[in-house]
Amino acid sequence: MAKGDLKRQFHEAIKLRHYAQKTEKTYWHWICVYLRFHKMAHPAEHGVPEVERFLSFLAVKRNVSPATQSIALNALLFLFKAVLNRPLEGINAVRAKPRQKLPVVLTRQDVQKLIGCMSGQLSLMAKIMYGCGLRLSECLRLRVGDLDFVHSSIVIHNGKGAKDRVTLMPSMLKIELGKQIDRVRIQHRADLEKGSGLVNMPYALARKYPNSAKSLSFQFLFPSDNLSTDPDDGLLKRHHIHEKTLQRAVKKAVIASGVNELATCHTLRHSFATHLLEQGTDLRTIQELLGHSDIKTTQIYTHVLGRHHAGVMSPVDALLGNSVGEPVSSYQAA
Repeated sequence: MAKGDLKRQFHEAIKLRHYAQKTEKTYWHWICVYLRFHKMAHPAEHGVPEVERFLSFLAVKRNVSPATQSIALNALLFLFKAVLNRPLEGINAVRAKPRQKLPVVLTRQDVQKLIGCMSGQLSLMAKIMYGCGLRLSECLRLRVGDLDFVHSSIVIHNGKGAKDRVTLMPSMLKIELGKQIDRVRIQHRADLEKGSGLVNMPYALARKYPNSAKSLSFQFLFPSDNLSTDPDDGLLKRHHIHEKTLQRAVKKAVIASGVNELATCHTLRHSFATHLLEQGTDLRTIQELLGHSDIKTTQIYTHVLGRHHAGVMSPVDALLGNSVGEPVSSYQAA
């Protein structure tokens, strides 16, 4: 079987299981890396030993993170089970060393500076990621019908792990969001008049509800300026803004505002969670708003705030006789 045939079968298996386009791209990347590692030998000839050698190579020679090694493993598990119909069991490769890395978090003032250096719908998107705790992809995929102004909520469909959830809609964004919907409505009406107006539909809804692909409710909240051809059916549709457009805008805003140079789109989501925790919001609520499967993932923000050691006095404080919270210098007092 040629590599082209393998890619076609892989693509069909991905679509059958409704995996996200980003997941498809990531999985195929690691499958290609695996094929190159084994000098392009077809994976049908391989088994557990070949996969273990590859994963050990990633950990020992490439020094990848545990998360990256897990993604590569998941890609290969999918390939062997869903495409080759040969499930892998009992894999025992060298595991990448875990690294405890705290997320980058901005202060409220820095968030304000960053967003202040952005404009238009890109500014609104940054406000949504910070104000609602959305991932970049979740913000991009928002549709008009996902906004519930009555209950001040936003529905996130097919988030990480193919899960749906409901998050809050900030009151201060309602006017801006309403104006954004008006812009989408005007643009969509113009598309319909030109004989277009189609949008990519999730799962098989386009077949189940043939007219829904032209309804305003399913239009992306942040549509692309240009129409593009859908690779799945060859039809001309209006997709959402490309992720790099927002990423570049945030990067420029980081430089212009002078905030932490490591800040990215995802930093706004981290800041959302950390600031909620500072306000006294309980971890379970934050977990639900973020869409975390495990509370342990959410607990990382207690480390960001230092709450995991709350109430512990440094021995130097006891040694010098300073009470907790007492200013010890004019700089600190200021």
